[in-house]
Amino acid sequence: QVQLVESGGGLVQAGGSLRLSCSASGSISSINAMGWYRQAPGKQRELVATITMRGSTNYADSVKGRFTISRDNAKNTVYLQMNSLKPEDTAVYYCASENRYRLWDYWGQGTQVTVTS
Repeated sequence: QVQLVESGGGLVQAGGSLRLSCSASGSISSINAMGWYRQAPGKQRELVATITMRGSTNYADSVKGRFTISRDNAKNTVYLQMNSLKPEDTAVYYCASENRYRLWDYWGQGTQVTVTS
């Protein structure tokens, strides 16, 4: 079992920045990668960014150059630095962990990010 707890969401004006944090606990050794997904009202959940245990990263085209995913292995924490935020970034952001079978099997409770124009 892996427990994921997100923090750092909030309300920000367009052009502003936020940093999300995701703290993992439990069976950390079973994690192959961690990532951030988001779901806007009326839309499907979509991948935002991922980072492997070795530090390889991947980003959705819509956030490349604006968002940065990073990790602190000593703290078992993953971060998502979000800069130049746009109203279309408004969504509930979820942290998730991927197991060695490439399944995203554990999810956090989500944190709301609202960007006003």
